Amino acid sequence: MEIIRYAELKAHPWRNGGGVTRELARHPRTAAAQTAPQNTADDSGWDWRVSIAEVSKAGEFSAFAGMDRVLTVIDGELLLLSVDGAEHPLEKYRPFRFSGDADSAGALPTGDIRDLNVITRNGAFKGYTSIIELSKKRAHPVFAGQFGILLQGQATVSPGTGTETGPVELNRYDAVVGSDTATPEILGRGFLAVVSIDPAA
Repeated sequence: MEIIRYAELKAHPWRNGGGVTRELARHPRTAAAQTAPQNTADDSGWDWRVSIAEVSKAGEFSAFAGMDRVLTVIDGELLLLSVDGAEHPLEKYRPFRFSGDADSAGALPTGDIRDLNVITRNGAFKGYTSIIELSKKRAHPVFAGQFGILLQGQATVSPGTGTETGPVELNRYDAVVGSDTATPEILGRGFLAVVSIDPAA
């Protein structure tokens, strides 16, 4: 069972000074991509990336040519996202999809926010984000190709039936890597982001 601990991730400042990004996972196309800068508009090094950004100042977003983006506000109240001149008020826990080729910028009418970003290369992968409410009575499985990210509350994860390993506590923004073998199951109270990375049809 693999858990990505948010507290152990390195923060990479944005070039415009408007925030920092912590990368949860990426899928490189080449071995060299594993050492490529993690905060760059040059998207040649990976086919998908999942990250959490802290946005503290209004400004332009980096472009990701040939990519598809799903952005979800996970802390704070509102991000006013401008995409090719059209404004989209993004409220907490409401995923929004837009093109990485678009001219995009964000404003913060209610203060700082934190957002979850899922970026995938067009024609190779498709990313999805859903927000679910956890239950203490019914575990939520995380399958292969998925990440379960604790957004709020308290939760534990177990490696599924047939194993002797006990539950492990999750901290806020920790990510559970899905598996179809001894599928991790998350129990608790709060909200979970389930990110799915599917191969393009």
